[in-house]
Amino acid sequence: MTKPTEILLHDAKVEAPQETIAELMRKVIVLLGEDPNREGLRKTPERFEKALKYLTSGYQQNMESLLNGATFSVHYDEMVVVKDIEFFSLCEHHLLPFFGKAHVAYLPNKRVLGLSKIARLVNMYGRRLQIQERMTSQIAEAIQEKISPEGVGVIIEARHLCMQMRGVEKQHGQAVTSAMLGSFRHNKQTRDEFLSLVRSNKT
Repeated sequence: MTKPTEILLHDAKVEAPQETIAELMRKVIVLLGEDPNREGLRKTPERFEKALKYLTSGYQQNMESLLNGATFSVHYDEMVVVKDIEFFSLCEHHLLPFFGKAHVAYLPNKRVLGLSKIARLVNMYGRRLQIQERMTSQIAEAIQEKISPEGVGVIIEARHLCMQMRGVEKQHGQAVTSAMLGSFRHNKQTRDEFLSLVRSNKT
């Protein structure tokens, strides 16, 4: 067993459990009425731990290190849009996946971000225990904080397995969330241009 460690989450100290995720998952399998020692399940706890750590690897990243060295001075004042950024995340309420696409735009103010960093930012916030609404705001606020653009717009479209596999069991339901900052919130023309560019891939 591992020794207990103290971790810092959202400015609050939390003591990590003494047992590993794999050891705890083995107990869960027993509580479900299964035999963790049968052939098909023997290595499942370790596989589950490895998968879960990957799916929550965003906790091991931060915006500063992710975007460091990827902002550039440039005279460009037209909208920058990166759309159809595919992502997977875990709903913090049921630990079931939700997945879909993020569309991100901003109006530069003397500085721009490396395009691949926008996708990496989506991945970083997606690979945590999340709700879609918070993830949408976090992406927008991170870009606003890093390069202070004239405005930022983020739209996320996602399907939630906690709604499709359980509860109301609606397989075709989709959640759409948005975060509009600066000119995207206050200027209808800017917002409409962003929405038009996002919708253009659906025609």
